[in-house]
Amino acid sequence: MEELFMEDEPETPAPARKGSHVPLAARMRPRSLEEYAGQQHILGEGKLLRRAVEADRFTSLIFFGPPGVGKTSLAQLIAQRTASRFVNLSGVESNVADIRKAVEGAEAARRLHARTTTLFVDEIHRFNKSQQDVLLPWIERGTVRFIGATTHNPFFYVNSPLISRSQVFQLEALSADDIVQLLETAVQDDERGLGDENLTVSPEALRHLATMADGDARKALSALELAVLTTPPQADGQKIIDLEVAAESIQKKTVVYDGDGDAHYDTISAFIKSIRGSDPDAALYWLAKMLYAGEDFRFIARRLIISASEDIGLADSNALRVAIDAWQAAEMVGLPEGRIPLAHATVYLATAPKSNSAYAALGAATKEVTEGRTLAVPVHLRSTGYKGAKDLGHGKNYKYAHDFEGNYVPQAYLPEGRRFYTPSSNGQELRIKERLDFWRGQFEAANPPPPADQSS
Repeated sequence: MEELFMEDEPETPAPARKGSHVPLAARMRPRSLEEYAGQQHILGEGKLLRRAVEADRFTSLIFFGPPGVGKTSLAQLIAQRTASRFVNLSGVESNVADIRKAVEGAEAARRLHARTTTLFVDEIHRFNKSQQDVLLPWIERGTVRFIGATTHNPFFYVNSPLISRSQVFQLEALSADDIVQLLETAVQDDERGLGDENLTVSPEALRHLATMADGDARKALSALELAVLTTPPQADGQKIIDLEVAAESIQKKTVVYDGDGDAHYDTISAFIKSIRGSDPDAALYWLAKMLYAGEDFRFIARRLIISASEDIGLADSNALRVAIDAWQAAEMVGLPEGRIPLAHATVYLATAPKSNSAYAALGAATKEVTEGRTLAVPVHLRSTGYKGAKDLGHGKNYKYAHDFEGNYVPQAYLPEGRRFYTPSSNGQELRIKERLDFWRGQFEAANPPPPADQSS
């Protein structure tokens, strides 16, 4: 019975050939690690993953990265390189029963044929906690070698126990040169690709497809296949794929951007850090990327308002007004014109003088409140707005600042003379610094420290 069950188990899939009605992107999957494009930071000679695969020394792996960078292909190549069975499950379609069936087959394969099984789960983040937990005992026992793939950051979407049992590798978007090379291979390959289609494909067309695919090999290969299928042959039977045809086949650049994942947080992080670093060109690029990808302009506006106080602050207090005005203007006119005031605010903030003194001072004061001894309000500062307050001594000896020259009088407003705010000398804050230095000097002159103990 077990032998019959084993006959139905899937093996490592072979690359599809022409005429199989399989899309070009699937037919052109690499057949070896040597054909695999990109990811040299983990697969180059001497790199950790390459060493682990070549030595056949790994148990569980998780690959995460944007679509079309080769996560599934890499899993298949690892299974092939280690001569193990390859079982493919989908985080979208599979359930606990499918997982149990897969591990039962793996147990039978090991017992009857001494073969290991690579269990690949695509979109592992789609499995709920219970489904992910089902995998743990089988991984612990070595029944399967687990490889998970996800477009989401696994540290947020995959259970900690599964993360702790796995090596996590981040796959990067492919470069335009990598994709051009893949497209050229597809054009020339007679067995799996388009080599027998009598094609003439211009280098400009290939470069355009590679650029517009934005690191997604599947997108580029699919666009090339569409161009070939929809282009009528010339009188001599030749098909010409030029820049114009390529542009029609991939009309809008695909920007990898998930509204609630790494691309969302990484891009807004780069945007704010570019403003903080006074680089308007970089800030405008990240702004353009977010707007092109469909980011909510209100989210961008909120971040501009925060940056105006956190990073520019008192060096140019007008920055906060500009950021709020940009948000209100964008709300009023909507997109696409609303992007213009956002650009206005972005350039203003990026080129403004910078100071985080108010933000840093609040952090220091908050730390004192949460970690230090709580200070009582001095008696002379306490409220006198109710009956009986004066009988308690509240407000006694309080000096009303407006009764004194310059609207200032040396007076303690905080016990023990603590200081949290240190003004910078940037922009408008220089004048604040000058005033504060003068006031603090007057206070120190009026309240000299007690003489040192001379008894010793």
